[in-house]
Amino acid sequence: MISDSFPQFHLAGCNLSFVPNFKYLGHIIDNKLQDDDDVYRELKCLFTRINILIRRFSHCSFNVKLRYSEVFVFDFMTALWRHVKATVVNKFKSAYVKCLKMFFNFHKYSSVSDMFLQLGLRTFCTVSHNAEWTFSDVKNYVVTCLYV
Repeated sequence: MISDSFPQFHLAGCNLSFVPNFKYLGHIIDNKLQDDDDVYRELKCLFTRINILIRRFSHCSFNVKLRYSEVFVFDFMTALWRHVKATVVNKFKSAYVKCLKMFFNFHKYSSVSDMFLQLGLRTFCTVSHNAEWTFSDVKNYVVTCLYV
């Protein structure tokens, strides 16, 4: 049996209140065990990083832009996102494409698949799959080391 109401916690005579979410090691944890807030946080960080890259490196060569995009744009932790609504993931996918189009000066309505082929970059699905695969490899390695 699971209770949905809990007794009031006290500390030094003061009542402690429950919070709807909090940040722990850079990851937002909420009381519904959803990762939507963390995806929105990462979405804001993605736009911030791409705006900084555009401002500082818009006049650089194509190879320099490719290297910076690999380092700064692909740095999001989809491996930790387990309970996310499909609409939130779709927003993040479209923001990822929009950021790459802005950074590499592609037209707003240009083909996404053509852009990824020209740039030789990974799509959102590939990046998220690689992050999950790498995360599972590290987790399996840690578990193996613990039992040896």
